[in-house]
Amino acid sequence: MQHDIDAIETKEWLDALRSVVRHAGKDRAAELLKALSESAVNNGIEQPSSIQTPYRNTIPVEKEIQFPGDAKLERKIRSIIRWNAMAMVMKANDNDDGLGGHIASFASSATLYDVGFNHFFRGNDGDVPGDLIYFQGHVSPGMYARSYIEGRFDDETLDNFRREVDGKGLSSYPHPWLMPDYWQFPTVSMGLGPIKSIYQARFNRYLEARGLVPVSDRKVWAFLGDGECDEPESLGAISLASREKLDNLIFVINCNLQRLDGPVRGNGKIVQELEGVFRGAGWNVIKVLWGRGWDALLAKDKTGLLQKRMDEVVDGEMQNYKANGGAYTREHFFGKYPELLELVKDLSDDDIMALARGGHDSHKVYNAYHQAVNTKGRPTVILAQTVKGYGMGSSGEAINKTHSVKSLVIEDLKRFRDRFELPISDEDLPNLPYYRPAEDSPEMQYMKGRRKELRGFLPSRSSAFDPLLVPALDAFAAQLKSTGEREISTTMSFVRILSSLVKDKNIGKQIVPIVPDEARTFGMEGMFKTVGIYSSEGQKYVPHDAGQMMSYHESATGQILEEGINEAGSMASWIAAATAYSNYRKPMIPFYIYYSMFGFQRIGDLAWAAGDSQARGFLLGATAGRTTLNGEGLQHQDGHSHVFANTIPNCRSYDPTYAYELAVIIQDGIKRMYHDNENVFYYVSLMNENYQHPDLPEGAEEGIIKGIYQLEKGTGKAKNRVQLMGAGTILREVRFAAEILRNEFDVEADVWSVTSVNELTRDGQRATRWNLLNPTATPRKPYVTQALEGSDGPFVIATDNLKTYSEQLRAYIPGHYTVLGTEGFGRSDTRSKLRHFFEVNRYFVVIAALKSLADQGKIKADVVAKAIKKFGIDPEKADPLSV
Repeated sequence: MQHDIDAIETKEWLDALRSVVRHAGKDRAAELLKALSESAVNNGIEQPSSIQTPYRNTIPVEKEIQFPGDAKLERKIRSIIRWNAMAMVMKANDNDDGLGGHIASFASSATLYDVGFNHFFRGNDGDVPGDLIYFQGHVSPGMYARSYIEGRFDDETLDNFRREVDGKGLSSYPHPWLMPDYWQFPTVSMGLGPIKSIYQARFNRYLEARGLVPVSDRKVWAFLGDGECDEPESLGAISLASREKLDNLIFVINCNLQRLDGPVRGNGKIVQELEGVFRGAGWNVIKVLWGRGWDALLAKDKTGLLQKRMDEVVDGEMQNYKANGGAYTREHFFGKYPELLELVKDLSDDDIMALARGGHDSHKVYNAYHQAVNTKGRPTVILAQTVKGYGMGSSGEAINKTHSVKSLVIEDLKRFRDRFELPISDEDLPNLPYYRPAEDSPEMQYMKGRRKELRGFLPSRSSAFDPLLVPALDAFAAQLKSTGEREISTTMSFVRILSSLVKDKNIGKQIVPIVPDEARTFGMEGMFKTVGIYSSEGQKYVPHDAGQMMSYHESATGQILEEGINEAGSMASWIAAATAYSNYRKPMIPFYIYYSMFGFQRIGDLAWAAGDSQARGFLLGATAGRTTLNGEGLQHQDGHSHVFANTIPNCRSYDPTYAYELAVIIQDGIKRMYHDNENVFYYVSLMNENYQHPDLPEGAEEGIIKGIYQLEKGTGKAKNRVQLMGAGTILREVRFAAEILRNEFDVEADVWSVTSVNELTRDGQRATRWNLLNPTATPRKPYVTQALEGSDGPFVIATDNLKTYSEQLRAYIPGHYTVLGTEGFGRSDTRSKLRHFFEVNRYFVVIAALKSLADQGKIKADVVAKAIKKFGIDPEKADPLSV
């Protein structure tokens, strides 16, 4: 604290402020402070870079309301939950398997959750869906322990914590895919819970504004750790929450001052840092730092030194106080100033150790939550100070290795039992018995009574919804027909399909177009006026292009979510829409279109979370492929998104070439997800290259969906024949190659469109596995094998993706197989130059086909050599993978 050069004058100013508050109220005081701040700026006086308040509770004692619950009974319940959570984790580790699990995170945050469960978190029973809660991933043992006491789990289930393969276990962390009736949101990939919760709260308002769900006071709660806030996703979108006035959003940050290996800000104060960040972003900030035991000390201190000491001590020392005990705290915290030692002279070392931090005081936590749920016009963040490993004794309370502690020594178990007054004997203690009070006990009656009043148990997830009336394929008749001489891109075809869908009388309102500030790039500006861009404030200005047909148009009931240059935010919006069938009992059909290069590799963790969340909808990777985007270069050219997509088990990915393929895929996808109730989502790549599109071939629908169909059958009587396969825009190069082979080399070629290597591969893997486990049965054949079997000649495939993508099929191709693909970094140039450089153009397809025939002894090798020379290909040209 800086030396005060005129303490009397300072006191006069402070007295004046107190007088204003007392006689004119806080609003008037705020007006005066704002006027003073503006005057300071006008006089060139430097202002604080962030807004921070003293290191004390935000809600003063005189403003607190009475805790409405039975505090003693709630503490008993909380103690039982603590014990069962710890016992479950310790049992999982009390064997040679060492399954792991975490104790310390829930130990520090038990009160934060308990107060919520007993007084605030509304369940899903009845007609109105309850609150949406993003539980911190590492606290899962605490949620399981509570559910055990509620009778939702039995002993065997808890014994199978982290033992899921046999179907009787509990997942390590919140995973809806693994526990579809329990967890709503996957959160243990730290940072994703916060950003998803922000866009979830905004999506709630979007649905309300469009009249798709009733307006309600439903809350979105996100629990996270102070160390987790170092993840960019944790704080990267908080300005959106204040800008959108999301008073339905509440962050609860468990500030136990420790990351996984040690202090978060050992040399600083993470709570103050976070306060400044959130206040600067316009949030309502509530600090819950000190328990009620500190209130008397603060009131008794007339020197201001206690507050000064609270303000100046760094987090590393705050950790030491709980790790080293009351005597250490007396010497190192209070002992800095003699006046503070005098202040606590009547307290024993045990009394000092018992001075609780705010996050462990249910009265303080209740008041923070009460203010949060009643705050209007802005989101709230609660910064609750706790102790990591609370109650774990010397084995783990506030020590650096706390996060990794999986068990307690017997002496600490005894201290834990005694501290929390648990009815477990010394003899039973080593066996770690679970404890559930009798059904008619006060604890059980109270606990279940609170949940009944709050509309049911949590966590809880439902996935039931009425099937949608999906448009038939002929609803996209225009996309199923040839474009004639007209040349269009698949991106343009998609926009036309999307435009048709939003007009559909049955599902049009449930279509959610999402784009990250690239709508004009993708040709979507025609939708601006027809369905509007969602803005919670409508449009307060006249856009400069207002007189044009496709002017920019924002609306409070707009349908498009244009998220700005923000792929992570767009994906978080998509996840909220793609899980609306569960979280809102309202199936929505999101289409998120983006530069394919900025898809999976940028938001891969969110895409994986989407799979875990059982999301349903469409991701559209526009300008896909390594060579389809003229001039943009390395950071824009995608040849690997389909490889990434294949890593997510429930993501179905397609690389269509023609408008009719795209229409078939989208119509079938909507039917599978929203009528047949399949738990999948789709990634479809789109190209911006314009070309002519043919009619839908008769009977091709099945092959399009399964991944391959014959597009052209060679009709000549040439001596040799090859099978050429292609996808995306490179399919057109394959078709040109077939003509060259036919006209210049007397080689006939059948042409196959491969809409999904990934789907064919998965089908092949399923058949192979079945054959392995059923050796005496008639072997199953993969679909691609059946399709190609009997075809004459070697097989050549060329795509605009990595060779790795198509190499997956090698085991299922019934013959000699050659793969062309786009290895290496992208670069800037024309399409034709790029396709030559990456060796996927028509001439390289021809060379690959001829070389395959030569390898089979059907033609001479010098035919291949002459073709290489004829096409001007330099055998010494640079290898795209090595340059």
